Amino acid sequence: MESNQKHDKLILNNAPFGQLGLIPVSGCEKMGREIDYYLKQWRTERQHEHEDSPAFAGYQRPTYIIDSKVPRFGTGEGKGVLYQSVRGMDLYILVDVVNYSETYRMFSFDNHMSPDDHFQNLKRVIAAVGGKARRITVIMPYLYESIQSKRTTRESLDCALALQELVRMGVDNILTFDAHDPRVQNAIPLNGFDTVQPAYQFIKGLLNAYKDLQIDSDHMLIISPDEGGMKRAVYFANVMGLDMGMFYKRRDYTKLVNGTNPIVAFEFLGSSVKGKDMVIIDDILSTGDSALEVAQALKKRGARRVFFFATFGLFTRGLEKFDDAYKNGTIDKVFTTNLTYQPKELLEKPWHYSCDMSKYIAYLIDTLNHDSSISKLIDPAERIFNVLERYNAGQYID
Repeated sequence: MESNQKHDKLILNNAPFGQLGLIPVSGCEKMGREIDYYLKQWRTERQHEHEDSPAFAGYQRPTYIIDSKVPRFGTGEGKGVLYQSVRGMDLYILVDVVNYSETYRMFSFDNHMSPDDHFQNLKRVIAAVGGKARRITVIMPYLYESIQSKRTTRESLDCALALQELVRMGVDNILTFDAHDPRVQNAIPLNGFDTVQPAYQFIKGLLNAYKDLQIDSDHMLIISPDEGGMKRAVYFANVMGLDMGMFYKRRDYTKLVNGTNPIVAFEFLGSSVKGKDMVIIDDILSTGDSALEVAQALKKRGARRVFFFATFGLFTRGLEKFDDAYKNGTIDKVFTTNLTYQPKELLEKPWHYSCDMSKYIAYLIDTLNHDSSISKLIDPAERIFNVLERYNAGQYID
């Protein structure tokens, strides 16, 4: 309640940019409902002196979700449809481009949706808006084609092209989480692009799951699984007051397997891991092969417990290898967010912990709708310091 009051004081200095509208594209309905729940709760309870002002017309509504659909024809072609007016609205369009559970009928077959299908649906919804909204913000937690964000040979730059296409269609701002390479924002230098780290939610999840942690450099170490994740690991190490280590991959550049050079060995740089709890931090847990090899290497060096923080737990080749790693003691817990689709099977695993991001996204939307700065929300250092202080004092972490 106290955090909500601080949030209210921060944003109510500014009138809403426009009536708030939320459009969860197909595959994001559950997250959309959760975000809508918080927005309705806050705005129903919120007391402020300007509530009778015309600028606050439509501020409190039964729901902020705009009724929309993306139906398909028998050929697999589709269209975006809005069932209510969005003229003059401040729209937030939510899309999960890696939700493989979504299907559509095509020539009598059930076709699972690919990232390309989800991105096309996003464009259909934007096209249905038809330029009538006052502002459009796309919330795309997993940035479409973010792995293909830089050119190393004669190849396409898919992520940059997608961002430029959205901007040309009238999108004003793009909000994503833990972009694989944030420098892709240089493709749209005149438009808003924010990449958010779920650091606070991960740390709070770890403190909730384990009550016996000793958070100091003698008992815990932050690990970057490769050189690309150094910046992320450095941030966690600084805010938690810990040392960090890093693995780098030795590859065989004479061979090419499935489009990449195979990894020969993992080399470790850092202090001793013996008897310490390890926190391995990465943005994407895809097949999990590299992550589990890092965990095994740490165990061989005498690590006590191994925890994973991964913003996007995709598990593209199933969960069996993680089941085996948990049984043989290689890993203790894998923390991922619900920013992307999580199957029921994953949520039931004893080694998995899901960090809910819906309230955080609702805070971001509420703040942006009031045209206020989200700087303090993007950098959660102060909140992390507070929650660690409470944990070390033996207080309950909610």
